[in-house]
Amino acid sequence: MTSVEEKTEQADSGPSGYAAARLRLLQEESRSGPPRRSALASLTDDWLAALFTAAARETGVRSAALVAVGGYGRAELSPRSDLDLLLLHDGKADPGAIAALADRVWYPVWDLGLALDHSVRTPAQARKTAAEDLKVHLGLLDARPVAGDLGLVAGLRTAVLADWRNQAPRRLPELAELGRERAERAGELRFLLEPDLKEARGGLRDLTALRAVAASWLADAPREGLADARRALLDARDALHLATGRATDRLALQEQDQVAASLGLLDADALLRQVYEAARVVSYAGDVTWREVGRVLRARSARPRLRGLLGGRGNAVERAPLAEGVVEQDGEVVLALAARPERDPGLPLRFAAAAAQAGLPVSPHAVRRLAAQTKPLPVPWPAEAREQLVTLLGAGEPTVAVWEALEAEGLITRLLPDWERVRCRPQRNPVHTWTVDRHLVETAVRAAALSRRVGRPDLLLVAALLHDIGKGWPGDHSAAGETIARDVAARIGFDKEDAQVLATLVRHHLLLIDTATRRDLDDPVTVRTVAEAVGATGTLELLHALTEADALATGPAAWSAWRGSLVADLVKRVGAVLAGEPVAVPDTGAPSAEQERLAVEAVRTGEPVLALRARTEAPDEVGVELLIAVPDQPGVLPAVAGVLALHRLTVRAADLRSVELPGELGGEVLALRWRVAAEYGSLPQAARLRADLVRALDGSLDVPGKLAEREAAYPRRRGVTPPPPRVVAVPGVSAVATVLEVRAPDAVGLLHRIGRALESAGVRVRSAHVSTLGANAVDTLYLTGAEGLPLPPPEATALAARVQAALS
Repeated sequence: MTSVEEKTEQADSGPSGYAAARLRLLQEESRSGPPRRSALASLTDDWLAALFTAAARETGVRSAALVAVGGYGRAELSPRSDLDLLLLHDGKADPGAIAALADRVWYPVWDLGLALDHSVRTPAQARKTAAEDLKVHLGLLDARPVAGDLGLVAGLRTAVLADWRNQAPRRLPELAELGRERAERAGELRFLLEPDLKEARGGLRDLTALRAVAASWLADAPREGLADARRALLDARDALHLATGRATDRLALQEQDQVAASLGLLDADALLRQVYEAARVVSYAGDVTWREVGRVLRARSARPRLRGLLGGRGNAVERAPLAEGVVEQDGEVVLALAARPERDPGLPLRFAAAAAQAGLPVSPHAVRRLAAQTKPLPVPWPAEAREQLVTLLGAGEPTVAVWEALEAEGLITRLLPDWERVRCRPQRNPVHTWTVDRHLVETAVRAAALSRRVGRPDLLLVAALLHDIGKGWPGDHSAAGETIARDVAARIGFDKEDAQVLATLVRHHLLLIDTATRRDLDDPVTVRTVAEAVGATGTLELLHALTEADALATGPAAWSAWRGSLVADLVKRVGAVLAGEPVAVPDTGAPSAEQERLAVEAVRTGEPVLALRARTEAPDEVGVELLIAVPDQPGVLPAVAGVLALHRLTVRAADLRSVELPGELGGEVLALRWRVAAEYGSLPQAARLRADLVRALDGSLDVPGKLAEREAAYPRRRGVTPPPPRVVAVPGVSAVATVLEVRAPDAVGLLHRIGRALESAGVRVRSAHVSTLGANAVDTLYLTGAEGLPLPPPEATALAARVQAALS
């Protein structure tokens, strides 16, 4: 066997020799993954062993050892990993000699610019520190000798492991709490667009924690898939280190394409999906393991009391029946002793529904047995199986954990094959909190809370589960989802009429929210179009509930009291049409009492009048209502939008329309009803807003110049370049106006720039509907020419191009 000295001579024992060998290793494209990590650890071992051996000889220190701990101890060295090292000694050598030995090892590492986490301790000191610091104890569990006195290291390892097992009842709850705090801080890895591969829940830290639990002999994690998950996360971290040249664990958006390419993956989405899959395995293993730890610790604490009460006699295990073949035992749902999965294809759904309804966790062993032994359901499903699926979906929050347990063993994709395409699929829109699959389950959870509002809760719950199922296919996910929903409905046993309702709900699940926030509800065409798409009042009722459930399950930016009121207004109008009532043509000249008061004042003074007020009917709404009345004149939209931007007010929603005042003070007034919120700080005084608006309208306030100054003073931070703005003329939406839809990154002064472009084109804004979702704005404008008629199609197309150019 080649000695350390011989290896070192072959590769040059100096820092430059190690650095060159390290660089060559990292540049070998043919070697990656575990082989490269192992080779890098071995190369580093050889170099450090040579340093330590020479230093020990020079300082005369004996009975000392260099020990790799933590990730280096596990030989999991990524390109920019820290070197975690312990200089272990028996305490008999001169302290000065020990310090000199340490310097001769540490300084060459620092000279190469490698991050080093180091300590110098005796075995007794190491054990004492571990008893006081949980992280130190975890690192020592992976201690591995690099050079020196192997017996000294073996003794420490044995003692540290014994300490860990003896102290497990105290240390494991500490470790669990540490994990919860980390998850709260770093989030859930499988749902983050820029996940921290190490710190987030389901990441590398959790894998280390699972190893520590296994070392305690108190419980063990489900082993299946964990090795592959570890490799996937470590491979992604390796590629990230090489792409950035830094010791980072955060998979930032701008690095994802390069990391994906280096791993041989198609694109960044494929990378995220692979990472999410790994995190899902780790998270599920953690849930099962920590539940088992809690069960064991509770049993241990209860055992002495029970022994005393029972006089030493044993205690029979209690099993409470939940459903046919399903019982509760020790706080978990398990299979009954008489259950025969191989003869009962409906048992998995009955098992899951019973667990969710009881709000209990499922036994992973029972789920594994169901996956291994249960035969497929016949197609179409029996009515009992369909009812159990609906019961599972209708259980509310407990559905999530039960669903994930079934998914971990492959039962969900066996029941619903189309689920495979959405499983762990990322959603690039930051408005979304969850991956596609989890979003679907969360929507069902939200729908369960709304099921009392509809006549067919079964259709609502299944539609919630399927509404985004088309995102696994190219093209419009709603159109693809309609086909899938119809197929799934037939598969699980719905009749043709119900299957058609489900297909309609999936096809139009965005119809109400998009129409309510982006279209003029006073335009008869708007209401008639929705009514034709929905077709029946029962479907409208279901679609209303599905819309709310979908938005609530998307994220906090997707639903609000304001949006809810807009959708409810649309549903009321559409319901009237479906009931046979004619489409009402609103009297747009009849303002509300507050708008009439402001309009009268605006006509009397010839100047804009405004009011800021909180919306008492929606106290949870972000922002306040801004009402403005301005005598009809050019430039109102860009002036108002610009003044609001100058005062650092974000427009959450906007409505602009022309009203005609009756009576002696009759005249045309532009009425603006906007919802605004301060970017930070408090709202400005209404008097200041009005004064600046007067100046903006008479030209004495240079709004574009002021906005440009502000943008120059606060340049945009570096980050991922958003897609360019897109402006289109939407045909067939209105009979009285041209509809322009603007999609662009939400930015200071965006509405001001849109307004200026429209003013320069000589068109009039009939109404404007502003919708902001996260970092994206979708603004819809109803426009007419100077004579009050819609623009001809060629002019509308040209106008869209002109506005897009102004925003680019």
